[in-house]
Amino acid sequence: MKELTNNVFDCALVFEGGGYRGSYTAGIANVLLEQGIYFDYVCGLSAGASNTINYLSRDQARVRASFVPEGRMRGAVGLPSLLRGKGYFDADFLYEGAVSDGTLPFDWEAFSANPARARIQAFERDTGRTVRFGREDMTDVRRLVDLVRASSTLPGVMRPLPVDGVTLYDGGLGAGAGIPLCIAEEDGFSRFVFVATRPRGYRKKPPTDRDRKLYARIAKDHPYLRNALITRWERYNLELSRVEGLAEKGDCLIIYPDEMPVESGTVSPRRLAASYEMGHAQGLRELPRIREFLFGAPDAGPSAPADDTGTGYITIG
Repeated sequence: MKELTNNVFDCALVFEGGGYRGSYTAGIANVLLEQGIYFDYVCGLSAGASNTINYLSRDQARVRASFVPEGRMRGAVGLPSLLRGKGYFDADFLYEGAVSDGTLPFDWEAFSANPARARIQAFERDTGRTVRFGREDMTDVRRLVDLVRASSTLPGVMRPLPVDGVTLYDGGLGAGAGIPLCIAEEDGFSRFVFVATRPRGYRKKPPTDRDRKLYARIAKDHPYLRNALITRWERYNLELSRVEGLAEKGDCLIIYPDEMPVESGTVSPRRLAASYEMGHAQGLRELPRIREFLFGAPDAGPSAPADDTGTGYITIG
């Protein structure tokens, strides 16, 4: 397969995490792909890590299917997974298992042919370090999905999978507290399109006494993990305010969801499909603003390729 080409080089595409709220932002990611808007640098964490690698593989069907569980994927989340003793999310199947058995294949060839830089983030349980992975770490498809799983592993909800002997958790516990702009900034970028999973004006609330007790039980003998859980609300709010300041200066385009119809733990295929459609519809409405920010005018930049067939799903917008 010949090398793919990109057309946005001076701006980073940044995906926020948020579990199955990623169904909404997946719709926006697919609008970019349908329009042939290809960023040369993409980063994210947690659910945003999945959106990152899916966008770079340019597999529009997978972009959607990763957040709208159908067929065998439905049995890997919620009550069916709990009844099989796999927890609320069967991470073994959702990541490596679904790729290996063809339930949710990953186009490694297309991902490898895309020269764009990819960066995802995780949190090191035993040191409190923020760790980041790029293409040099994504040496094969198994390694890739293991890194995405590490970036998405919520303490107490998903079983961690050690990477190189190190226990990693959700990247939202590390630097940026869930907002990955700092990843792109570390790599030299000063302009960003930030695809958020929370509506405008959202702020996290301090943990209650009940929350603190839960964090203590989850973290057990891991003080760095416990501290990251307890302080995340404040760090997230400070970082979001900073990013909003960048937007006011014109350095960042924030795409807030008009509304967020699902939660991080929503597993209803019907609700997630509706969330995807809402995100896709908003992405279409946002196109003039995206084009102006990236290419200088509301009608500038690439348009949908003539041979594009979309995701194969009817989209209202």
